[in-house]
Amino acid sequence: MTKTEDVVLFGALAFVWGTAFTAIEIGLETLPPLLFAAARLDIAAFIFIGAVLLSRIQWLPRTKADLVLILSNGILVIGAHFAFSFIGQSYVTSGVASIVLSVSPIITPIIAIQLLTTERIYLTDVIGLGAGLAGVIAIAIAGGSFDGQLLGVGLLLASAVVFALGSVLTERWTAVLPTMSLHAWSMSTGAVFLHAAAYAYSGASFWSVTWTPSAAAALTYLGIFATAGGFLLYFTLLNRIGATNVSLINYASPVVATIFGASLLGEQITIVTVAGFGLIVIGFVLCNIRSLWRLTRSTRDTAGSVQSLKRDEVRVQGNVYKKQTDSQNHLQPGD
Repeated sequence: MTKTEDVVLFGALAFVWGTAFTAIEIGLETLPPLLFAAARLDIAAFIFIGAVLLSRIQWLPRTKADLVLILSNGILVIGAHFAFSFIGQSYVTSGVASIVLSVSPIITPIIAIQLLTTERIYLTDVIGLGAGLAGVIAIAIAGGSFDGQLLGVGLLLASAVVFALGSVLTERWTAVLPTMSLHAWSMSTGAVFLHAAAYAYSGASFWSVTWTPSAAAALTYLGIFATAGGFLLYFTLLNRIGATNVSLINYASPVVATIFGASLLGEQITIVTVAGFGLIVIGFVLCNIRSLWRLTRSTRDTAGSVQSLKRDEVRVQGNVYKKQTDSQNHLQPGD
């Protein structure tokens, strides 16, 4: 696959994940947030399960690591992440939602340093986290009120935190299951979690809501293209260009989301929101400066490949950390 094809795949992923926020905004006009999120995963899980069965790969969890990863991915990385983000977006625009969620790669290294290694936090991490949070705060008060806008941003920030926490915790385990099977189980677990949460939160079920053509179209797009198709694109790119390069999708998709939100939904793009996004990007660069520096020093022959790790290192979303020496906490790179 050529670099041009990599760029096309990256652009496709930015498009489907960016426009997903527009689809969510449309669906939230008539659908309860948690039920909407659960239905999105229902469709994606069905597609992944079908792919697993057709490919005849191993599908049954066999180890403790498989079960732990299914639960952590399903409940934290997918379930709680979608729960907070869908409810949060019901209070803010699609552009704001996408920008606030882009703070996740800033939070991830901070959590990883605390949980995966005895290494001290670098000054750049502290400054980067501060810059990112300053950007989120600026966006939170951009609407000129401290009610719905602030609540929505707070829920979206919680979504970014649980996503980062789940991503870091999964690095403690190495699955035996193939990636496709692991994510089929994880999405199914996330769907069950969200259906239970939706019923407990508001008593929502498929039979208690009014389905409109626009809501059905938004759900279909999210389930098939943004979730199933998006994850397939993501893992293809992860193998092609590496975790650090793929992490930049967090800053390409908000641009797409903001443009489509303004064009299709009439959402306003304020100077404060743009400035907040700029602070978040600066925070990302500072928190990932060591990984980005390694990337720039890689030779052209190996550009786009995943950087090799030493035996005492682990990678989390493009960041490389030293493992703890405690044999009970032995870490290996995850999928």
